[in-house]
Amino acid sequence: MVSVNNRDFLFTPIENYIISSEKVAHVQIGNNAEHALLVLTKTGYSALPVLDSKYHLKGLLGIGMITDSILGLEHIEYERLGDLKVDEIMQTDIPTVKTTDRFQKGLDLLINHTFLCVTEEDGTFAGILTRRVILKEFKKYIYSAQ
Repeated sequence: MVSVNNRDFLFTPIENYIISSEKVAHVQIGNNAEHALLVLTKTGYSALPVLDSKYHLKGLLGIGMITDSILGLEHIEYERLGDLKVDEIMQTDIPTVKTTDRFQKGLDLLINHTFLCVTEEDGTFAGILTRRVILKEFKKYIYSAQ
């Protein structure tokens, strides 16, 4: 059994652990599904943040959402990719955290998600918080506490 005697690290701000927005691929509201699929394929991401023209987070778009949107009754309708806009197929009800939230909130939410979008107080996209980063920090803390 692992015992955590000092829980101060749980209260450190998330902003210390995020991958900056400049390093995260994203798509914008006006982009079409074809563009989004290209970005997803080239980056190897499973999902992308969707931003508006002022870089406010609006949702998340994944490969599965794109695929579902072009499934026809008898075949996949690839020709629709150019006409579908990301805001028509993105998921808007997504868990997010703010840069001022604490490590513990990120840890709790990342149990069910591989990454979380992080925003500033005004909704501007600040970056992502990944499960990998949280687990590395948690591991570092546990091993140094022994």
